[in-house]
Amino acid sequence: MEDSAENAVGMPQLDFSTFPNQIFWLLVAMVALYMILSRVALPQIAAVLADRRGTITADIAAAEEAKQKAVEAEDAYHKALAEARAEAGRIVDQARAEMQAELDKQMAKAEAEIAAQSAESEARIREIRASTMDMVSEIARDTASEVLGVFAVKADAKTVSAAVDAQLKREDAA
Repeated sequence: MEDSAENAVGMPQLDFSTFPNQIFWLLVAMVALYMILSRVALPQIAAVLADRRGTITADIAAAEEAKQKAVEAEDAYHKALAEARAEAGRIVDQARAEMQAELDKQMAKAEAEIAAQSAESEARIREIRASTMDMVSEIARDTASEVLGVFAVKADAKTVSAAVDAQLKREDAA
């Protein structure tokens, strides 16, 4: 039964009698794994890391360049906007000046028309006043002759006309 007790020790990896053998194969496996990793896997990993580092550096450089272009584009935009505002102001001022010139021209034309109509109206008023004064003078002569006739005063037409004309001149002077 002793044999069966020795065989039933437990896990073979924990058997001290097999430790030197296990250590040997562990070292062989570690050296083989190291050789495989150092010759195959690590160069590939290093190449991937170098490629990533290069890509990241290129992306950062491209981002800086894009940022610089964006700043330049923004400056160009602001400059163009300022120029457009200045041009719009100039156009508005020019349009305002043209409108003012047209308005002045129309005002001068209207003032000339008003002056012409005013002169024409004054001429008509003078004509009407002159014809009215002639009519008033004639009516005053007729009335004076009639009044003198009613009072049985004899006066010739020249005397009546001279008296009426003298009276009308005094009223015009006043």
